[in-house]
Amino acid sequence: MIVILRHGHTQEEFEKITKRIEDLGLTPHISKGKERTIIGVVGEDAIAHREQLELLPGVEKIIPILQPYKLVNREFKDTDTIVEVDGVRIGGNEIQVIAGPCSVEGREMLLTVARNIKGAGAKLLRGGAFKPRTSPYTFQGLGEEALLYLAEAKKETGLPIVTELMDPRDAELVYKYADVIQIGARNMQNFRLLKEVGGMNKPVLLKRGISATIMEFLMSAEYILSQGNQKVIFCERGIRTFETETRNTLDLSAVPVLKKLSHLPVIIDPSHGVGRWDLIDSMSKAAVAAGADGLMIEVHPTPEDALSDGPQSLRPERFAKLMEEIRAVARAVGRSI
Repeated sequence: MIVILRHGHTQEEFEKITKRIEDLGLTPHISKGKERTIIGVVGEDAIAHREQLELLPGVEKIIPILQPYKLVNREFKDTDTIVEVDGVRIGGNEIQVIAGPCSVEGREMLLTVARNIKGAGAKLLRGGAFKPRTSPYTFQGLGEEALLYLAEAKKETGLPIVTELMDPRDAELVYKYADVIQIGARNMQNFRLLKEVGGMNKPVLLKRGISATIMEFLMSAEYILSQGNQKVIFCERGIRTFETETRNTLDLSAVPVLKKLSHLPVIIDPSHGVGRWDLIDSMSKAAVAAGADGLMIEVHPTPEDALSDGPQSLRPERFAKLMEEIRAVARAVGRSI
């Protein structure tokens, strides 16, 4: 449920309210807006204590949240959350583009891509150090060596780093290098991992599971927020359907649906969404038109030699051309890139 404090409440009243919530065995989550402070109250039988909390000085009213996702819910926070990453704001009027190779394959390749995407206007660099692969015999990533290359690329270009965390045992290592920790589609419901990143003071990019519903997606984000980390970015990357012409079916309707139900920013990964480089342009432009707060696009200097996801990677020159095209779409819908 949500406890709405009256306008002009005192600090003493605020502290007594939060203490009372904790004394009841519940967890308070604070959201301070320009005009109102609200407290999300989470825990078993929270509604049962409604009357006790309503009588406290400083409380204006209490609103029950009927959906199972509480902190992610737009009822809890009616203004859009903006996640800031080294000065890059995700969720505001400016659409942010994350780009880079699927996997970090080597130092020179990564530096080449980083320089090119920055020149084209991308604001964050993606690159996999640990790779979840369907086959145990395919390239699994360079691990810590890749993280060192990512750190060097950031030092040269200034681009913040987005990389995936697959295992809680690697959490400390990835935390050291990453500016945004990615939770991949296969781990969207790895609840132990979600709790791990929920306890970190680091933005989390949460990808939708391969066959996950919107409700399941929201609940996975709830796991992270329930641990105290409210810096979560949704990433729609396509879902599995009966269609075989594309790698996945990119669900662009997820953008307005998630924005209606939640206050968290939403980005689109068209590369995994379709799995074909020749469809990335149209899907990227459609995502911007649909209201996405950002894009994550795979870029490789020689896709034919890529160790993973070559068929869905853009060459740097095509990526630069796409950036110009999506700027025009962004302007048409009143936003910028």
